[in-house]
Amino acid sequence: MGRILVVDDEPDLRFVLHRIFTRAGHEVAEAGDGAAALAQVHRSSPDLVVTDIMMPVMGGVELIRRLRIDPVTAAIPILAVSGDWQLAVEADAALAKPYRFTEVLAMAERLLQEGRGAK
Repeated sequence: MGRILVVDDEPDLRFVLHRIFTRAGHEVAEAGDGAAALAQVHRSSPDLVVTDIMMPVMGGVELIRRLRIDPVTAAIPILAVSGDWQLAVEADAALAKPYRFTEVLAMAERLLQEGRGAK
């Protein structure tokens, strides 16, 4: 199974996603904003980043941009989950909030299987 980094400023949503992914057999790390996520990416080497777009400190659009320009992280698949998901043009996939947790799990597992570019 894969290593997934969940990035969202809502602790309750991070908790639920963490449970869903761990119950499916994945290893999960968390971050509350894009800046914390960048540091976590280098510690946990995730196979997938699941990120919100609208967050304080550093939002998901900037996080995605920074991940894409860094050769070390450019190949990590990214799933954007947000009410404003249309801003996530550089993500590999996007789901609009509210979403069903079965949808986010299925999309995450598809991206883990297919890797970068599985739009």
